[in-house]
Amino acid sequence: MFPLQDTVPARGVPLVTWGLILVNSLVFLFELSLPDRQLEHLFYLFGLVPARYSHPDWAYWVGLRWDDYWPFLTCTFLHGSWLHLVGNMWTLYLFGDNVEDRMGPFRFLIFYLLCGLAASLTHYLTNPDSTLPTIGASGAVAGVMGAYLLLFPAARVITLVPVFFWPLFVEIPAVFYLGLWYLSQLLNGVVALHAPAPYGDVAWWAHVGGFVTGVVLLPLFKQPRKRYRHPYPDEYWPW
Repeated sequence: MFPLQDTVPARGVPLVTWGLILVNSLVFLFELSLPDRQLEHLFYLFGLVPARYSHPDWAYWVGLRWDDYWPFLTCTFLHGSWLHLVGNMWTLYLFGDNVEDRMGPFRFLIFYLLCGLAASLTHYLTNPDSTLPTIGASGAVAGVMGAYLLLFPAARVITLVPVFFWPLFVEIPAVFYLGLWYLSQLLNGVVALHAPAPYGDVAWWAHVGGFVTGVVLLPLFKQPRKRYRHPYPDEYWPW
């Protein structure tokens, strides 16, 4: 299933959402300018390598500082391919504008960064021995999705569902679409913990950690209702 559009119109210009998309895109263009060896070095320096912190002797041996914690944040601005970048940025564009509306730009930026940090920490705690760099904004974007689920559960997500070679467009309630997405990440994360070998190249638990963080932090970051005049139909609002 691929989300194409939601039914909640944007209230204003989502400057932070667009700014995050721009920054991620510029970083990716910089990545494309690097030779393969330098790009790999960049991923190891600024991507999240869990063994860097759980095995400091190994980190010293390969030339990584174990006391540099910036990668928990910088990893969220790196991407491994066009598909990786476009998938994350499209999802941020789709759900981020409405969440930014409800929080305000400054609060939304802090919220996004905290979700990204929480996602990185969750990945580290569930994969402490991994020597592979983890990159991508998906954990932070998952936090935005968690907030959207609570803010607009009655919204509809227009979704492309391929049936064999025939494209089918379906309006799916946001509570169902996002809830199903979260459960799929959780299920894959549990399978990955018990798999004898690395289970794919997706940081499932980073998605879970980011999503849960978004749900937990939402009450602290959303603006009070009396300070927020919204033009949306009441059906989109549970409170």
